[in-house]
Amino acid sequence: MPRFKHVLFDLDGTLIDSAPAILASYRAAFASAGRTPVIAIDESIVGPPLLETLQLLTGSTDAALIAELAAHFKASYDTSGYRATSAYAGIGEMLERLTASGCRLAIATNKRLHPTRLILEHLGWSGHFDAVYALDMFDPRLPTKAAMIARLLADHRIEREDAVYIGDRSEDGESADANGLPFLAATWGYGSLEPSEMAPTWRAFTSPAELADSLVAD
Repeated sequence: MPRFKHVLFDLDGTLIDSAPAILASYRAAFASAGRTPVIAIDESIVGPPLLETLQLLTGSTDAALIAELAAHFKASYDTSGYRATSAYAGIGEMLERLTASGCRLAIATNKRLHPTRLILEHLGWSGHFDAVYALDMFDPRLPTKAAMIARLLADHRIEREDAVYIGDRSEDGESADANGLPFLAATWGYGSLEPSEMAPTWRAFTSPAELADSLVAD
């Protein structure tokens, strides 16, 4: 029997290694626009929403510039770039085990909804998730991951005592805390929370199999 009826996941750095695809598309966007980023395009920028990351990379909030770069990024990532995304070892088995145990799975991600659905289809995971939420699926756009999780819980009438959130960054843990959910940290991804970053109530796991063991009593 599962410990939690509902298991909510972050996506990038938790279920998938999307860094190569994302970084390649950011580089393509700057090259297409003839621009040079003010900081390095490396794994440290993966995780926040697209527009926020572009502001970081440009050092600018100029709406026209950000929109131009966003269009170039989407042209690359949403056509073929996303196909370079891979699953972390053991994730597919973990999802199958949780589903078989009776867990209802959902995603709450900073990634845009369109490429999220493309990636789930590409990896053959679409059937595992009852709900897929992204910041840009609502108008106006949801302001934070915490607000997105709150909306998911409300829309699906999920009681907080029945749910858990799993992610790889401190933002994920803080968003879980804001909604009264337990937080489980996936330390196999590039977020890789250090012990000093962990809140006392958070729990860290080093592999998908270990995480599944904690959620399911066979």
